[in-house]
Amino acid sequence: MYSESDLAGAVEAGAITPEAAAALRNHVAASRSTPTVDEESFRLLSGFNDIFVGIASILILVAVGWIGFYIGAKIMDLDANEGPRQVGVAAAFGGFAVSITSWLLAEYFTRQRRMALPSILLLLGFAGGIFVGFGAIWGANAPWLSEQFGLTTELQQRQLAGAIGIVTGIVTAGATWLHWRRFMVPITIAVGALALVAVAVGAITAFVPASQDSLNLMLLIAGVLVFTFAMRWDISDRERRTRRSDVAFWLHLAAAPLIAHPVFHMLGVFDGDIAAPMAGVVLALYVVFAAVALAVDRRALLVSSLVYVLWAMYALFEQSGAVELAAALTALVIGSALLTLSAFWQPMRRQVVGLLGKDLEGRLPPTQQLAIA
Repeated sequence: MYSESDLAGAVEAGAITPEAAAALRNHVAASRSTPTVDEESFRLLSGFNDIFVGIASILILVAVGWIGFYIGAKIMDLDANEGPRQVGVAAAFGGFAVSITSWLLAEYFTRQRRMALPSILLLLGFAGGIFVGFGAIWGANAPWLSEQFGLTTELQQRQLAGAIGIVTGIVTAGATWLHWRRFMVPITIAVGALALVAVAVGAITAFVPASQDSLNLMLLIAGVLVFTFAMRWDISDRERRTRRSDVAFWLHLAAAPLIAHPVFHMLGVFDGDIAAPMAGVVLALYVVFAAVALAVDRRALLVSSLVYVLWAMYALFEQSGAVELAAALTALVIGSALLTLSAFWQPMRRQVVGLLGKDLEGRLPPTQQLAIA
């Protein structure tokens, strides 16, 4: 299976003509009775070999991390001196070993073979190894830093931990940027964005303790910012034919839970038995999310908020007296609604986008396939 970015790459390389690519897109759209832009395609598997290489890569990274920790433990003589500093340095050895190995494997499986799933796993291994490595080093030296700067109170210790998290997050975001420049794996931008969100939220909560009561609000704001960033990538490729569309997909996937979960948690959906009015509010919010999803032609918001609407619908059926069948009826109603939405996505999307005016309509993905001769 080939993605739009593969097709665009083939055109750029001269393997096929733009006319042939356009004819193929139009043929696929006609055979599926839906524009290819509405398919929200992204590459996760190019074949079963992706799974095979992915499993092998995970095994190698786990082994390398274990060996790295073992070597670090021997260097720090962890058996005789099992202190925080020794453990931290040993963990740093393991983390950096994983990140270096991930980069080296990516040179072949990502840069040359362009394998989708292994590329994602190796990117996560690289970023995770950098985060663990630098975090472990700074954490191992936290007692020394506290002593040097006279940080004795609980607040000062918390702020030191926050500073360590900020530095580690910034380094991780910078490392993912270097990875992006080298390998151009679409998920990289989303990983970097989440690292910056973690840095910002961690900094605020560490240095302004009272802000912890507004954690959901901060996450919601971060989610809206990531969503806006995703829309910038989407707008730059309205027909979704390049790698920019894949980047936008992962950014939307990162933004959706940052938006949905804080909203429903602030409503107290899981704080206790949900009343009928609150269930109605949850369902109404889901309709709003569905309208947004239709407008931007992305389904991530619907998936991220699905658990809340299932819980609300279940509560409504249970309160209506259908206790034994509440779960089954909930699954039937929501499943039918989602299938209906999928089947009539294109005409419903035309209606929603038509209400937004010509200016916004011109910025969003087209509501019909653009044929290019």
